Amino acid sequence: MMKLYLRISRETLLRALAHDVINTSKAAAYSGMLMMFPALLVITTLVAQVQEGSTWLGELRSLFAQFLPVDTLDLLQSYMQTRRVYSNQLLLSATALSIFAGLGVMLSLMEGFRRAYSLPQDAWGFWDRRLRGIMLLPIAMVPLSIATLVVVFGHQIELWMIDNAGHELRHIVIFFWRMARWSIAMLTSATVMSALYHFGTSRKEHWLWVAPGAAAATLIWFPATLAFGFYVTRIADYSRFYGSFGAGIATLVWIYLTSFSVLMGAELNGVLYRERQETLNGQTR
Repeated sequence: MMKLYLRISRETLLRALAHDVINTSKAAAYSGMLMMFPALLVITTLVAQVQEGSTWLGELRSLFAQFLPVDTLDLLQSYMQTRRVYSNQLLLSATALSIFAGLGVMLSLMEGFRRAYSLPQDAWGFWDRRLRGIMLLPIAMVPLSIATLVVVFGHQIELWMIDNAGHELRHIVIFFWRMARWSIAMLTSATVMSALYHFGTSRKEHWLWVAPGAAAATLIWFPATLAFGFYVTRIADYSRFYGSFGAGIATLVWIYLTSFSVLMGAELNGVLYRERQETLNGQTR
């Protein structure tokens, strides 16, 4: 089994290099950068209109602090602390730009999926690809939003548990609740990855067959994001090299790591797909 894992991992890496995953991740990261801040403007403006908006924004910041680089977090903080009233025209423009850039992210990822499965370029038509990309936006964003709400409101539930749990069981209850919160976040991330792999290629793959790539992408993304956050906070200082652009560069690298993780999961699924095809062809001979 160990030899099998090593062989599949080696083949995944080699095919990722052959399929130019690095540059495809850059393209997705560029579109993701264009999408992120208009989307944040819309989200924070809408949340601020709610009575508990300030509390929710604080919880969201605490959540993002677990993953985002410190410079990016400062930009996010400036968005959340802004109390300006934006016009409807500006909000509509920001929403349209977010959708347009989000479509660019999906098209880049779908191109990576196509290469991972060695599918022809005309597997989908011009408009078919874009329609599928637009459909993938809510498929990806809705579960992630639900997971975010679970983590955000989970902190308030945790505070309630601290106040009401018995003294002897308090630490046990809090431990298992925190495990549940982050397990939900991990499972939601893997579910979103599975949905992207399932609907993002013209090759209809069973949900169980795309699960290995989804799990691998999640396992790559979480440690890579945490390690990058540690690197930016403790070792590197992008502002020394890029000045006021440092926060934007750090954000771009973080989105690049996210895109790279998603595409590596697709490459793993592509390798496993070819393994199944070779096994099936061998049995029919």
